[in-house]
Amino acid sequence: MASYIIGLTGGIGSGKTTVANIFADLGIALVDADIVAREVVQPNSNGLNSIIAHFGPQILLADGNLDRSTLREIIFEDDSERLWLNNLLHPLIRETMLQQCKEAQSDYVIMVVPLLFENGLDSLVDRTLLVDISPELQQQRTVDRDAVTAQQVKNIIGSQASRAEKLSKADDVIDNQGEISALKCKVQALHNLYLNLANNS
Repeated sequence: MASYIIGLTGGIGSGKTTVANIFADLGIALVDADIVAREVVQPNSNGLNSIIAHFGPQILLADGNLDRSTLREIIFEDDSERLWLNNLLHPLIRETMLQQCKEAQSDYVIMVVPLLFENGLDSLVDRTLLVDISPELQQQRTVDRDAVTAQQVKNIIGSQASRAEKLSKADDVIDNQGEISALKCKVQALHNLYLNLANNS
């Protein structure tokens, strides 16, 4: 059972997933907020049943899964509905992530949370790790990867905590502007540190 939790975060396009996967290759369990957010609204889940009860059956696709684009439109236009949804899902996501951390079999566990500081989830972890790149590179990588416009990426970056704010809050920072080989060395060094911390906690 892993009781030592590292919160891994970084802005869009920073390479969080790449870093998380290197930790996974070293045998460390990952708990990913984005995956958990999908799990808590699977068909027949309490999360999805509550959403259907609130918004009605038009919120479903023909196969019984949540129609995310319809839901996005509703909450985009109505702040009170967005608040309702967040109040439903955030506690479910938090609870599920902590449960998965408890069940993890590695010496420590990496909790991957894009909005770790923004949503106050850093209070759930023992230590925080930020993957950092310049806003220019962030924009370029995201445009190349997601086929979105530079303006869309700017808007997303603008909606997240500022780089300075994240840097001031993070316990550890990985600069991900270089080659993958350099990144692997940095992760290995942190892995050794975290093993040490986990074993002495």
